[in-house]
Amino acid sequence: MQGQDGFLKQFIKLAGPFWSSKNKFAIRKDTVLLIVLTTMQIGIAIVITQWNKDLFDALEKHSMLGVIHQVQLLIGIFLGSIMITTTHLIVKRRLLISWRSWLTKKVISRWMHKGRHYQVTFMSKAEHDNPDGRIAEDIRIVTEDAVALALSLFYSLLLLGSFSKILWTLSGTVVLKLGSFSLPVMGYLVWIAIIYSVFASTLGWWMGKPLTVATNARQTEEANYRHDLITAHENSQAIALIHGESNERERFVDSFRAIIASYQQQTAAWTRIQIFSSGYSVTSMALPILAAAPRYIAGAITLGTLMQSVQAFEHLVSALSWPVNNMAGIAKWRASVERVVSLVKALDELDHDIDNLDSHQICVAKTEKSVLTFADVTIASLEGETISATINDEIKAGEYVLISGDAGTGAKLFQAIADLWPWGAGHIEVSTDETLFIMPPRPYLPTGSLNAAIYYPKTTASFNRSIVERLLKQVGLKDLAKELDRVESWDQLLSREQQQRLGLVRVLLHRPKWVFVQEALDSLTPDGEIQMLELLAKELPDTAIVSITNKPTTQAFYQRTLQI
Repeated sequence: MQGQDGFLKQFIKLAGPFWSSKNKFAIRKDTVLLIVLTTMQIGIAIVITQWNKDLFDALEKHSMLGVIHQVQLLIGIFLGSIMITTTHLIVKRRLLISWRSWLTKKVISRWMHKGRHYQVTFMSKAEHDNPDGRIAEDIRIVTEDAVALALSLFYSLLLLGSFSKILWTLSGTVVLKLGSFSLPVMGYLVWIAIIYSVFASTLGWWMGKPLTVATNARQTEEANYRHDLITAHENSQAIALIHGESNERERFVDSFRAIIASYQQQTAAWTRIQIFSSGYSVTSMALPILAAAPRYIAGAITLGTLMQSVQAFEHLVSALSWPVNNMAGIAKWRASVERVVSLVKALDELDHDIDNLDSHQICVAKTEKSVLTFADVTIASLEGETISATINDEIKAGEYVLISGDAGTGAKLFQAIADLWPWGAGHIEVSTDETLFIMPPRPYLPTGSLNAAIYYPKTTASFNRSIVERLLKQVGLKDLAKELDRVESWDQLLSREQQQRLGLVRVLLHRPKWVFVQEALDSLTPDGEIQMLELLAKELPDTAIVSITNKPTTQAFYQRTLQI
């Protein structure tokens, strides 16, 4: 767990630049307006305590005219309170969504940059597990709770400044007689409120310390459980085909057991707080009346002054008790801040590691030549162990080359060409003006229309629909030509073979100069794979095709083999 200073510094570094961002003038205007409105809320609270005093004084005097006058004043207070509170809510929510949008864009731009979302998966899982939950849920908590906590703290400080003065005046001076010695005490209700609040806050904070750890553990386990459910949903067809439901149930049960353990840990922490809060609420209700009652009984103050003193005491204690009242919120907020900060930190460390690999890094450079060049290239594992032979070769435009050797190492070579796997050594030169397209074993098909899924990552306006329909027929998916506007989760609906044939349609639409086939047609029969490769060669005659395949019968298609 980070120290408090370090934690706050990291939070400010993460989220603070929002007030200096592109829309800083509108952001600062809303911030100032929120401060002004919060101050006006304190003004309403002060007016209400004075109104309360006048009402009880009128009741004590049995004055009907006084009561009617207070009812008239109440209407004005009512309307003013509604206007201030409503405007405060609108401005606060506008600032909240603006801050959340800014921070979300900032983290996503770091995560979805140069394949970092993929590369970070090789780092320690504790630093970046469930990035979806950290971005979607934790950023929401970070921004919303930060504003809520900051406003409540500011409000409490204003309460403290305003009502300590009021309560000091209302308390007057009492004389404590200690034998023959008399001690006058000014503002005794203020001192009682301070002593009571400090004692209660210290005790409450000590009893609530375990809640931060418990809340962090609970959020982590909930995110892990949600991730397991999402993963099963995304792979439901594969699970159903091999009858893996029992295994998934056991995995879900194990994951949920972790939630139960963290839940019980949090319950124990909450129990400590509840014990304290129950006694605290009862004492806070009775203490101000008991403390102020002697002066009323002695006739030193009116009933209205007594009630005003009680309200001022409650406001002061509320202000001084801010840490106790917000323990749970602070714990929840801090846990979310640490989860977002740890994801950003993992991305920072990844950037630093890649930037400092020095000679132990595969350098990818651009060349104007229409050639792919490997100069002393070796592939290494994350631990630095060399896992491939040294590659010195050139692949010219239009060549058909088969990568021979370990398929996993071949996949890392493709990733190195795409500048996603820097671990290793040597230099790779790729053509500046020619597009590269890597076909993975299973193409990514985002949920939406089939048309949009095929065009991805370009838009549906980028290609002619008739060309798509023709290509679907050529790859053996003519039935799907009628489904182009249908919205589905296509990665769940289509078989692996259908998805791989769609991946080929995507390549033919984009017409790259270099195609890297990473077992992307392995679900087809050997004859079917050769047919698709021949179609690719026919449609893109000037395109180089570099493949990793587990089917020796397709070797005849390739002009040569590159052994790694």
